Amino acid sequence: MASPLSKSKIIAHLATKVSTPEKPVSKKQVSAFFDELFKLAVKEAKSAGKFVIPGLGRAVKAHRKARMGRNPATGEAIKIKAKTVVRLRAAKAFKDAVLK
Repeated sequence: MASPLSKSKIIAHLATKVSTPEKPVSKKQVSAFFDELFKLAVKEAKSAGKFVIPGLGRAVKAHRKARMGRNPATGEAIKIKAKTVVRLRAAKAFKDAVLK
């Protein structure tokens, strides 16, 4: 299996794909886009509880209930506290394209 692309390789790839001779797009602009997308996703997930990127998926803030667990080292039962987590759900179109 191939290794995943690094952030700099993704930015370079998008900069070349989006650029046109009339309107060149720099790597710095693409990097700024990702930074702003991250900030917007955090803001929306905190306030609205979810953030959707059309065609790719959504980040959803979910509450996980308290539950009983087991300490793997000793085998003793322990209580795991309730907490809020972020779940990333892939969009149907993305799943269909990847699993085809």
